[in-house]
Amino acid sequence: MKFGIYFAFWEKEWKVSYEKYIKKVAGLGFDILEISCAPLPGLSDEELYRLRDIAKDHGIILTAGYGPTADQNLSSPDPAIVKNAKAYFTDLLKRLEKMGIRSIGGGLNSYWPVDYSKPIDKKRDWEIGVRNVRDIGKVAADCGVDYCLECLNRFEGYLLNTAAEGVAFCEEVGLPNVKLLLDTFHMNIEEDSFYDAIVTAGARLRRLHTGETNRKVPGKGRIPWREIGDALAKIGFDGDVVMEPFVKQGGTIGSEIKVWRDLSDNADEAKMDADAKNALVRSEERRVGKECRS
Repeated sequence: MKFGIYFAFWEKEWKVSYEKYIKKVAGLGFDILEISCAPLPGLSDEELYRLRDIAKDHGIILTAGYGPTADQNLSSPDPAIVKNAKAYFTDLLKRLEKMGIRSIGGGLNSYWPVDYSKPIDKKRDWEIGVRNVRDIGKVAADCGVDYCLECLNRFEGYLLNTAAEGVAFCEEVGLPNVKLLLDTFHMNIEEDSFYDAIVTAGARLRRLHTGETNRKVPGKGRIPWREIGDALAKIGFDGDVVMEPFVKQGGTIGSEIKVWRDLSDNADEAKMDADAKNALVRSEERRVGKECRS
């Protein structure tokens, strides 16, 4: 099991330079930096390879996260949108391969956030999504990338809300590299039990996003971390655990994530770094504690 953090903990915009954060998370002791795919289509091959090499030099694994836009929706009934989505993901996956990134996660079977002013036909969109994710999953496999579908809460998505739905969708797709991403923030809304959800995901679980009910770093809320740790041990989880806190008000990120107040307590960058480091230390202590009990 490796531990990481999403760059957006420190940022208000999706498109940033990642070199700073590769070096920062390495200094804080993380294994992984998760980045957004948003800026990648605008980068040259030289820039992609440079980020790959910087990460390698600092002992950091890069993972990718993304919330597709409405015109990148693989579950759309509009053939033109699906065509555009397939072209986008095909190009993106080739870029991830150049960066040495081996997994991408997010609401990759649909789009984010969903526009609920439009009619919803879950059965139709599920069937469309299965076919098209299967096509893109094969492209991902050729690029050596695990394609991880995130189970989102009902306010942000409608196709996959629970681990059980995620497993069913992945089984219909039928590709070993199409896996699941569970997120404690979304699970807190949708799941009856954190433990049962993780056990249900089982071998399909590739990445776990961690954060509190208020989207602060782990340890600053009321998520039952021991229960989660026990579940991960039960399934022998050996994937990525990536903190995904959002605490900054303002900017594109604050607006889209709905951060309407400063959840950092007016922290400067040094205090933000300390909060991330402390959360990492607590996570590692929980893992060691579980290993000692087992």
